[in-house]
Amino acid sequence: MQSKAVTVKEYLDSLPPDRKKIITDLRKVIVKNLPKGFEETMSYGMIGYVVPHKLYPKGYHCTPKLPLPFLNIASQKNHIAVYHMALNGTLLDWLKSEWKKHTDKKLEVGKSCLRFKKSEDVPVKLIGELAQKLTPFQWIEIYENHLTNR
Repeated sequence: MQSKAVTVKEYLDSLPPDRKKIITDLRKVIVKNLPKGFEETMSYGMIGYVVPHKLYPKGYHCTPKLPLPFLNIASQKNHIAVYHMALNGTLLDWLKSEWKKHTDKKLEVGKSCLRFKKSEDVPVKLIGELAQKLTPFQWIEIYENHLTNR
């Protein structure tokens, strides 16, 4: 279910207490670790971290008026989700390797999405490390290479 919240505070205030805590914890660790240049916003009904138009005027190819999405966190109906648009190749290999060091739980990953059924299963520190892996300019380069090679 997509939130209609227009601000991060409104989004957080709409969550039940257990989900509010884990989403708040994720938000704090992401903001602390995200390289300079990304901006926090509400996007697609989730808390989002984007490359703003001032750094990438082209915006998102599907909807150029929107900034380039990078990372989102959300409380979904049946899980907590972390969406990372560059989660493939080397970065996914790194995550799988690090995952084994943090937990014995199965990594539930889809295309650009990590899903956690329980709040206590979210490896907050690891998500912080994941957030710091790419600068906005590195993400732009990966994104444009992907568009060129489709």
